[in-house]
Amino acid sequence: MRFHVVNFPNTQTTKHYQPCAYTQKIRRFAGMMTGLGHEVFLYGGEENDAPCTEFVTIVSKAEQAEWFGGNDLYRELNNLTWNPYDPHWTTTNERAITEIAKRKQDRDFICVLGGTCQQPIAQTFPELMTVEFGIGYSGVFANYRVFESYAWMHAVYGSRTTVPGVMSARGQFYDAVIPNYYELEDFPFSDEKDDYFLFMGRLVEAKGIQVAIDTCARVGAKLIVAGAGTAPSSEVAEYVGVVDHVRRGELMSRARGVFVPSLYLEPFGGVHAEAMLCGTPVITTDWGVFTETVRHGVHGFRCRTLREFCAAADAVDKLDYREIRDYAVSKFSTEVVAPQYETYFERLTTLWGEGWYAA
Repeated sequence: MRFHVVNFPNTQTTKHYQPCAYTQKIRRFAGMMTGLGHEVFLYGGEENDAPCTEFVTIVSKAEQAEWFGGNDLYRELNNLTWNPYDPHWTTTNERAITEIAKRKQDRDFICVLGGTCQQPIAQTFPELMTVEFGIGYSGVFANYRVFESYAWMHAVYGSRTTVPGVMSARGQFYDAVIPNYYELEDFPFSDEKDDYFLFMGRLVEAKGIQVAIDTCARVGAKLIVAGAGTAPSSEVAEYVGVVDHVRRGELMSRARGVFVPSLYLEPFGGVHAEAMLCGTPVITTDWGVFTETVRHGVHGFRCRTLREFCAAADAVDKLDYREIRDYAVSKFSTEVVAPQYETYFERLTTLWGEGWYAA
């Protein structure tokens, strides 16, 4: 199979850009499909460390600086805008279209994660299947979609239903749910924990940072906070900024527990999977993806009140760190997830023939 994978306008497909979860998803996807023996054409900025058949530059660093300034994802929140008519989208879409046209063959796949901002690419090549291959966002458009969780798939289906009635929200046979995926070498295991909890993520209200602070204040625990945004003002919180993938693994593997108390319906919340890959319990809210991935009292705790969050903080030391790690590896490693993608795309190839009725 052959894949044309298009990155975002503001990043490079390198591990350095780990603060952008979707850039890393694109990077790892290219590596997984290449590793399975497929042809992958990756379109992006000037730098790339993802294995692929061919890397094609469609945006320069000078243009990125013009559009986004010195947007350093290690110092500030991502300032990518989501208007499809903004010049960074129109320019990179036009160039991707030009370069794909030079390389495309019948029955190739176009793979994007920019939602409607990258829809013009799909519209230019109606003869090819365009797949949104890791949806954890709104603004979806493609006929073929892979969601990061069943929770988010159902949320999107419901949000797009305009006719009232329980039977009006229909499923789509050629969609799929495949979790996010990670390279295990980035997540060291440790069964020895230091005396702190960790919150890692964008420092915005919706991520539940205040829940983590309130819990640690109530139980008298130290909270290390890592992520882009304004440092929290709290005696229990130590802010360490945005960290690279090495420091991330160190902090996660040694924490007593990692808070991921998202206030919204979390489509995936990669931090909780990353923490479990380090063998570290997670403390989450009780909705969204966490209902699928966190077995309460085994991999961590799902909570709905401050009392429950405090009880979870007191109980994490009793959990089996090795069991948490083994479970996460069986769910989220690239080695496990890559064949799931291959199976999904093989399913789509039947649509070139008998489709639903293929034997």
